[in-house]
Amino acid sequence: MKKIDETNKAIIRQLTDGRKAYSAIAEELSITENTVRARVNKLIDEGILHISGLINPEFLPEVQVVVMGVKLKTLDLGRKAQEFSHLRGVVSAVVVTGRYDLIVQVLLSDDENLSLLDFFKKELARVPEILEVETFVVYQSHNYRIPYIL
Repeated sequence: MKKIDETNKAIIRQLTDGRKAYSAIAEELSITENTVRARVNKLIDEGILHISGLINPEFLPEVQVVVMGVKLKTLDLGRKAQEFSHLRGVVSAVVVTGRYDLIVQVLLSDDENLSLLDFFKKELARVPEILEVETFVVYQSHNYRIPYIL
């Protein structure tokens, strides 16, 4: 596993606004703009950092966010999380401890022909070894942002 040094952490903290200029970050951290640019590019190349636009789903009335707790028949949890991550509408799939094996975050939209029922029938049905799924519809959120993937 790669370690992130204090300078990289400080740069990443500055990127909570992904549009912030490298020159402004450099000035704030008392380092050169070239250092910021090189470090950000290296973090991106190594898969440590990804800069993207995120939305507050409450401002898209046609969009529904669902969180799913999934129990599996297999212990190959990493492989199964990878399978889930490739399903249409899936924002993330993570291996967790506790009652479920995976927590899957899904973005649904009737405008994009992906309702909850469509997701179950067309996407979830393609994944073998599912023992149980419990869905949690997000009705209200606070400080919650997700990528718009549909």
